Order: sequence, then C-alpha cells, then structure tokens
Amino acid sequence: MMPYLGPPKVILKHGQELEEEQEELAEHQPLEQEDLNFERWKRRPIPKRTLHQKIDDLKTYLWNAETNEFMGRSGKSWSLILLFYAALYLFLAAMFGGCIFCLMWSISPYHPTFNDRVMPPGMTMAPHLEGHDIAFNATDRKSWKKYTRSMDEYLRPYNDGAQERKNIRCSQTGYFMQDDLEESAERKACQFKRSWLGECSGLKDPHYGYSQGRPCILLRMNRILGYLPGEGKPVNVTCEVKKGAAAALGEVQFFPKSIFDLKYYPYYGKLRHVSLVTFQTVIRCSQQLVTVYSPPVHQGNYSAPVVAVRFASVQNGAQIQVQCKLNGKGIINDSSTDRYLGSVTFSLEVGG
Repeated sequence: MMPYLGPPKVILKHGQELEEEQEELAEHQPLEQEDLNFERWKRRPIPKRTLHQKIDDLKTYLWNAETNEFMGRSGKSWSLILLFYAALYLFLAAMFGGCIFCLMWSISPYHPTFNDRVMPPGMTMAPHLEGHDIAFNATDRKSWKKYTRSMDEYLRPYNDGAQERKNIRCSQTGYFMQDDLEESAERKACQFKRSWLGECSGLKDPHYGYSQGRPCILLRMNRILGYLPGEGKPVNVTCEVKKGAAAALGEVQFFPKSIFDLKYYPYYGKLRHVSLVTFQTVIRCSQQLVTVYSPPVHQGNYSAPVVAVRFASVQNGAQIQVQCKLNGKGIINDSSTDRYLGSVTFSLEVGG
C-alpha cells in the first residue's frame, strides 16, 4: 500500500489560478463610495506659525548651537566656499589683467596698429552755437554778439604770438613728412597765424563783419591721423546756395585763400605734435623790471589750417541755405547718410 503524499499539485495550481482570477475581478469591480471621496486626498493646510516661532526658526538658521552651523553650513563648508570663490576671482582678475597687458603691449599710443581704411575727412564750421543757423540783424548788437564771441574763442589758439612760440615757419608747398623720425619723437608743425585771415581775423574788425551785414565764418577740415588729403594736390573750398535764391548770396570771399595747403599734413597725433613752451612774466621789483620764467610745459603745437569765408554782399532779409564743400581727389562731399562728410550746410539770414 503506497503512502499518502498529500493533495495533488494540480490542486495547488488551480488554487493559484483562482487567486489570480479573483484579483482580476477585483480590479474590474466598481469603486466604492468611500473611494470616490476625493476630499480625503486634498492637501491639508499647514498650520499658521506664530511670529515667535518664525523668529526662533530664523535664529536657529543663523546659528544652530546643536550642530554649530551658521546659515545652514558648518565652518569647514564656509571655508571651502570662500576659498573656491577667492581662487575663482583671482583667476578672473589675472586673466583680465593679462588680456589688458597683451592689448597695451600690442598697440601703439601714437598711431593705430591696424589702419586698413581711412574715411575721407568731414568739415566743421564756426560760429557753431545751437545748430548751424546764422540769423541776425546788423543794427541789433545783441543778435550777433554771440557769433563774434564764438569766433574769438575759436581763433584764440591762432594768435600770432602763440603760433610763433609753438610752431615753425614753413615754405614748402608739399606734405610735411616726418616719418623718418622715431615713433615717439616730437613732430614739428607749421605756423598758421590769425593775421592771415584778413578781414575775418577779428584784428581789423573785431565784429567779423556782422555789424555791417557782411558776416564771416570759419571752415576747418577734420583731423585724421596720417591722412594725406588731395592725393598730392591741395583741397579747395566752394560755397553755394543749396536752397533759396542763388543771387541772394552775392560775392563770396576767402581768406587767406580757398585751399588747404598740403604743408599742414599729415597730422601725427596729439602725443607727437607737442612742444615745450616756457612762459615769461615781467614784473616790477624795486623800481626795476624783472623777467620771471615759469617751468616749461607741454602744449599741443598743431593748429589745423582754416579757411575764412566772407559773404560780402548777401541780400538783406533773404532766407537761404548755404553749403560749403571740400573738393579734391579722394574727397566725398555728397554723402546721403553723413551731412558733415566733406561738406557743411547752414542757414543764413541777415537783417538790415
């Protein structure tokens, strides 16, 4: 007779299948009412903390006596952070300083290191107050006094005495080239005296013709380092009516002439166009005249040439717009985007 080995394995297998079937049925059964109560899943409100509790939490955050932590970090953690940022900023400062050093080492303070394209020069004028508008009445001193004051200020560096102290007398007609000197050597500049401007110098007529209804203006070409205008030929100036009656402008006179001489070019920059000037003062001491010399000082010795324009017979009461242009090789005077490139335009109205 065989021993009893327990229930057959098939029963166990059917039992597992039964449990799996019950679980599947449970998943497909409808949800109970309490499972549909979504109120139980809502987030419970955090109880409000009192001011005293907040202050205690802040104190604990600033200094936790149990863990010896300041603002949530231990002393070692703060030391590592400070060390990291100190090393980072030292590295950035060293890198910035190295870049500046390389930049200053590679460029010259006297002229641009790379100068592939030089723009043609622009032109400025005086008097230049609030815009390029000249309107006055010859019989009203207050209406034109501001213009003469601006002319005086503009021509002060061109006084004959200042030009004789700082600059040399030049006789050549071509460019005044000084490229054979060392880069940092002082460059000479030619004299341009105020007395050469004749009727527009302010020496014979301190009112520059404004009191007579024959005003003067001053034109100057902008300085460009190393620029040689005209490509070997002087650049001349012309003035004409741009808007209004052309006959209202009348005769136009130029002083000392209507060109910019080549001997004033090229311009070598303010660091090289300098000279040592010693000023002297004569004082009376014990019935005697004593000359006192001040220490020499560095002054710019370059005076850009100017062309003075006098409108000798402008029609009274006429409102016109005048344009003065530079004319020469390589000069642009008809730019639609830059009104000061090679020309200057201003309105002119002279009252009786």
